[in-house]
Amino acid sequence: MDKLVKVSDVFEIKYGVTFELINLTQGKSTDYNAIPFVSRTEKNNGVSAFVEKLIDIEPNPAHSLSVAVGGSVLSTFYQSKPYYSGFHVFVLIPKQKLSIIEMLFYAKCIYANKYKYNYGRQANRTLKDILIPKEAPKKLIQKLEVFKNNIESSLVKVPLKSNKIDLSISNWKTFKYDDVFEVKKGKRLTKEDFEEGATPFIGAIDSNNGYRDFVGQEPIHKGNTITVNYNGSVGEAFYQPKNFWASDDVNVLYPKFRFNKYIAMFIIPIIKKEKYRFNYGRKWESTRMKESSIKLPVNKKGEIDTDLMENYIKSFPYSASI
Repeated sequence: MDKLVKVSDVFEIKYGVTFELINLTQGKSTDYNAIPFVSRTEKNNGVSAFVEKLIDIEPNPAHSLSVAVGGSVLSTFYQSKPYYSGFHVFVLIPKQKLSIIEMLFYAKCIYANKYKYNYGRQANRTLKDILIPKEAPKKLIQKLEVFKNNIESSLVKVPLKSNKIDLSISNWKTFKYDDVFEVKKGKRLTKEDFEEGATPFIGAIDSNNGYRDFVGQEPIHKGNTITVNYNGSVGEAFYQPKNFWASDDVNVLYPKFRFNKYIAMFIIPIIKKEKYRFNYGRKWESTRMKESSIKLPVNKKGEIDTDLMENYIKSFPYSASI
């Protein structure tokens, strides 16, 4: 069993920069100087409002955990930005360098002790003594990194219009997949042959960015590519930022044009719109995919307009988190 230590061994525990919300000027999350106000709620990452930053009072630091020690006791959240807090909210600052994923792991560990408390029994005196693992399990962290490093492309939608960029399909052109992508196949690897390691194994599934497991085998495909299932969950597509192993039920698209994660987020929903054409009886295997068509925006020269695609995705709020 992993060694357990006290919360105070891993984190510096401080009482938050505390205010009553009624005494602050509330605003919108989009306001230039607005920062989160974290209270004892167990919803919305603890954020109950956005308020104007006070000139003479520095907020709680970013990359910390907020912990409610009263109210919704032990509701624990990772805060990526500076914030003010309400009464009975403690701030946990890591004593050594921790990644975002490790911070989220510890937030869950602390929250798991919630059953010991209630509205009549607060955690203001005992929080420091709660036991948590000394280190986050490496294999778990590897798997959780998927959620930080990859955007679930199934959640990305390409609207027909943008207020900033013209997406009129009159400026789009039809290409064969084989003209714009080098289509490669994955390779069979049975569960029995899996070795323990850190190479992402991409399977024909419809979630988790295609990550089915991690294996010890060397990667067989390069990152900055798109995987498309031709079997299983046919037509599901995901951007792969790292080198990986793809199963034999997966096609891998190597773009023949300038490519990055933003361009991938634009193209993936277009690929997925074709999934209705395929099923278990009519698979999207590599030969058929090469002859399939995809419609993409082009510039005045008739070339794929990668600048438009990239700038369109970057125009969305929080695109910097991709």
